[in-house]
Formats: sequence, structure tokens, C-alpha cells
Amino acid sequence: MAVIEPNVVGLELEKVVTDVQTLFEQDDMFFNNIKKKNVQVISYRQMRVPLKLRPGGNFGYFDPNGGDLGRGSGPEWDKAVVQSVFLKEGVEYTKLTEWATDDKRKSVQNAVRELVANTLDEFKKQIDSQMMQSGTGQVGTISTVTAGAGFDTYVLTNTFGAKLVRYNQVVQVFDATLATLRGSGRITQWDVANNTIQVTPNVAGAIATDVLVTEGITSPLSMPALYGVPYQHSNASTGTWLGFSRASTPEIRANRVNAGGSAFSIPLPRLAINQIGNRVGINNNFNPKAWLHPCQKQAYEDVGQSVSFIPKQPKEEGLNMYFDKMSMAGAPTMESFSWDKTRIDFVTDSVWGRGETLPIGFYKTDGRNIFEIRGASGGVATAEIFYMVTGFQVFVNNPAACAYIDNLQIPAGY
Repeated sequence: MAVIEPNVVGLELEKVVTDVQTLFEQDDMFFNNIKKKNVQVISYRQMRVPLKLRPGGNFGYFDPNGGDLGRGSGPEWDKAVVQSVFLKEGVEYTKLTEWATDDKRKSVQNAVRELVANTLDEFKKQIDSQMMQSGTGQVGTISTVTAGAGFDTYVLTNTFGAKLVRYNQVVQVFDATLATLRGSGRITQWDVANNTIQVTPNVAGAIATDVLVTEGITSPLSMPALYGVPYQHSNASTGTWLGFSRASTPEIRANRVNAGGSAFSIPLPRLAINQIGNRVGINNNFNPKAWLHPCQKQAYEDVGQSVSFIPKQPKEEGLNMYFDKMSMAGAPTMESFSWDKTRIDFVTDSVWGRGETLPIGFYKTDGRNIFEIRGASGGVATAEIFYMVTGFQVFVNNPAACAYIDNLQIPAGY
């Protein structure tokens, strides 16, 4: 009888490709931009951000022939207040994971070293996602719920889809008013392409219009998360902004252009830029950048392609029908796949800042940054954990220098 392949499988060498590819993105474009800007080291007490809120003086005509000049007045100053919030990224592994991969003869990568090296990137990505929410910790909105055996499947609305959450992340399900907590679970399937996640275990009562809130925000209406772009770039006349009433202080509202559900059109960015000028004057030094999802860049590009022509040189040339460099009414475009697909935000870097209590780094106690897990007996378990932590809050010191276009139509395919 011939020797067949199953008889020699024990002799065969296994080939493992040593180039380990990452199958998910870790973009932190906006946070990376903001973290390099105006940073103030603060305690846990509220930091004051002084604002010259209103002009003063009593202007008018007068009678020089003994007339009354009247009384005077002056400018009004006030303060915005900022207090740090604290964020963490916990990573846990077993000792077998460490021992089985701690030598090149055993593994193509040292798993623990890779965990340590990757955690900072993942932490910054998560912080960048938090910069896309409005201070409540909301990172998704449910459009459909399908209950399974021990898990729920949520299709999320297309504004962000599943871009602001990650596999294995714990999320809380609140009703649309953010007043009622339905329950929480861990994301056990993460399908970014189809805006779909699975959450384990089932969350009783979860319905369409419910929202996902980041773990640790126990009361979204009163316990702040990071004050992200939608919080700072808002012309709302209700609620508060860094201690100010939005209703009684129109000076702290940003400038809004409502697209009304229509597709991108050329007049919208010019109007947004001009609204900034109308508030802070034509001779200002503010140079906003247009932050947007690439889908709105495509919408802008579609307009440009419809009116462009291709000049040819008397030589062989390649063809590129796309615009690699863009600006809107003088504002350079900045792309982020985490951005709200229905918005374009005109961000003035110089008015954004951070109050920082704790820089990003390892959580440490007594010089240690890796901690053992305890077993059920009270003894040491063969597992370890470490954390990346930070404490800060972001602010804008001149909302009048900020503008946004919202309610844009999302182009087909996105």
C-alpha cells in the first residue's frame, strides 16, 4: 500500500507569513491635530478661560452747547470653565500568551510587546472617536434591533455607522432622551462596512432610536464626556456651553449653515466662512480648515469635475480625473473617516485648546505599570493587566470663529 499524504503530515513544515497585517484602522486625525495645540496644565479644579464677551461704551451724538453727555459703560468680560475628564484603555493577557510568544523561535511576533506598542495607538483612536460626540458619550444610534440567542444585532444609522465603536468594547444602551439605561453589553461582532454590530448579552427593551453610550458615563445628561466638535461647534439656543447659558448668551454660539438635507453645493462653504467674518470682522487672523468625511469631499469633487477641462501638453501624460488638493472658500480640506457624514466643520486651530491634568501614559502604582489578576481563591491568577490613562478636557475660546454646515445629504454608496 502506498504511503499517502496523511501518513507524512507530521513531517511537513508549517510556513507562517511573518508580515502581520492590521485589518482595521487606527486613525486619530483630529485628536492628533488638537493635542499639539494650546495645552494648559491644570489641577482637578475648574480652569477658567477668560473671554471678552461684549463691547462697551455709550456711543451717540451730543449737544456741545451745554448738553448732557450722559453716562458711560465698558466692555464685559466673563469666563468659560473647564474640568478634566478621565479616560482609560485596559489590556489584559494570560501568562501563557506571554510565554508562548516570547522568542522568535516560538512566534513571528512577541504578543506582549505588540500589545504594549499598539495600545497607545488604539487609545488615541478611541479618544479621536470621542471628539466626534457632543459631550454625552454617545457613539452610535440604533436604526434596527434583531434579538438573537444571547446577543442583539444592531444596525446603526449611517451618520457614523459603527466607526466610533470597536470590537470587544463595552457599550451602554440608553433611550433616545438619554434618561433611561436599558442595559449594557460587549461588542462581539463589528461590521463597519454594513454599519452593524452584535452586542452580548441581549439588552432587554432595546429599540430603534436608542443610542449607544461609552462605558463609564453613568448619567449622560449630567456627567460630561469630552466636549467634542458637535458640542463646541453648535449654534443651539438651549442648554449650556462651558458654564454659559446658550439661551441668554448668543455670543458663545458658533455659526451654522443648514443644508436642509440637500447635496453639497458651492455657496454653502462661502456662506459659512462669511458668517465667521460677520462675527469677528474681516481683518481677523483666523484661518479655518474644512474638516469633513471623504464622502463630502467626493460631493465637492463631483461639482468640480462637472465644470473642469483637461489641458494637454505636447507629450505623453497620465490621466488623473480626481482632485488631490482641495480648499473651500480658502479653507484647506482635512479628511477623517470618523467625521459626521452630514457635516463640514470649519475648525480654527488657534481657538481650540486643552486643559490637561494627566498626560497620556501608563497607569502606575508604586512604580509598577503591569498588575496581576487575582483568582477566585484570592491567590494570583496567571493573567496580567495594564492601562493607558489620561485626564483632560477640550475647549474653544472663541466660538464666533467657528462654523459648520450640517444636514448635508450623504452621497450614494456611503
